[in-house]
Amino acid sequence: MSPTPPQSTAPATPAGADRPARERRFPRIPFWAQILAGLVLGVLLGWLARSADLAWLGSGLDRIGGLFVQLLKLAVAPLVFFAIALSITKLRDVSNAARLASRTLLWFLATSLIAVAIGLTIGLLTNPGAGTGLTPEDGARPESSGSWLDFLTGIVPTDVITPFTELQVLQIVFMAAVTGVAALKLGEKAEPLLRVGESVLALLQKALWWVIRLAPIGTLGLIGRAINEYGWDLLGQYATFTADIYVGCLLVMFGVYPLLLALVGRVSPVQFFRGAWPAIQLAFVSRSSVGTMPVTQKVVERLGVPKEYASFSVPFGATTKMDGCAAIYPALAAIFVAEIFGVTLGVQDYLLIAFVSVIGSAATAGLTGATVMTTLTLSTLGLPLEGVGLLLAIDPILDMIRTATNVTGQAVVPVLVSARERILDTDAFATAKSFDLNEDPAPQRDQRAEPAPAPA
Repeated sequence: MSPTPPQSTAPATPAGADRPARERRFPRIPFWAQILAGLVLGVLLGWLARSADLAWLGSGLDRIGGLFVQLLKLAVAPLVFFAIALSITKLRDVSNAARLASRTLLWFLATSLIAVAIGLTIGLLTNPGAGTGLTPEDGARPESSGSWLDFLTGIVPTDVITPFTELQVLQIVFMAAVTGVAALKLGEKAEPLLRVGESVLALLQKALWWVIRLAPIGTLGLIGRAINEYGWDLLGQYATFTADIYVGCLLVMFGVYPLLLALVGRVSPVQFFRGAWPAIQLAFVSRSSVGTMPVTQKVVERLGVPKEYASFSVPFGATTKMDGCAAIYPALAAIFVAEIFGVTLGVQDYLLIAFVSVIGSAATAGLTGATVMTTLTLSTLGLPLEGVGLLLAIDPILDMIRTATNVTGQAVVPVLVSARERILDTDAFATAKSFDLNEDPAPQRDQRAEPAPAPA
């Protein structure tokens, strides 16, 4: 009888213990590198599809880009509703809530006014519509347009279903605000419903994070589709206008905002951009403020803004704070269209542009593109709506920097207000770092958790 082999006293290696070694051999590609690869590959594939007349490749790029945008929009309606409603209820946990809300709105308006002034100045100096070779016949009326009557009366929905099925974001915001205020008035009776709402919002954010991880593929499709459909000749016709939009947005992002942070908030602009960069880069490729909202809220909280205030200011900003789409862009678009159609704008027209941009910014409602805001501006000035058709071709390229500007402003204002009100966690702000979007966001802390017991 053979002796029983001795039992090993070494602890068993747990499953997955060799994972760190494998990760060292195969490092995860940073998200920014994935985005850059998607941009480059999209340009190459779009050029190939157009130059070689490959219909199947062009159709594939169109489907990839369209599916990515469709997935983002799929989460917009419920995400906006629950984020806005819950953010209002959480204001009761914030001291001086009314003061914070009013200061937030004030800075939203003030920065929008500065942005539209920059847009008008650049347009008057560069004449973006001159020498393009475009004529009024090149334009076409948009399928849908915005007007002040539609804007004012369209806020109140006719039923509770249509706003979600037709993605009427302003109506969803209205219903969410009413729901949030009603929950505040009900108090304890609304607690079970609010807990369900928090769970649903967490589920939506988790699902949206999966969509965000697809951004490199979506970028490939969106850029490839634009190159395939319009080619490089388009950039020549719109060179001045495109440069104006990018210069205006970059001046606001890296000029106005840093000055406000440094002079008004007394915080480091460099540190702000270090912490906020994940949201800015995602906004650039996704072209959706609402789609970027979970990341924006995460970076704002990591920058030291109190969670209760961030949960109000970020969703509010994602649906109303649009310095890129609703301030810089409409100002330059109005000047561009006026020059194409031979219309001379006066001082009163420029004042109207500023008014529309500051008051009507909610018309964009965080969705991809700014067509509604542009038609609202043109109709207010009496300019032909066919001018919108001149802008649609170049819109995807412009929308990237516009959305990045929007999201930057949506992160700047909460930091600015928190710093001014002395509720900013300066230690968290000073140590905030960029993070890789490959990582899932940290679990949300339950805002209504039981307080910790007092020490004995």
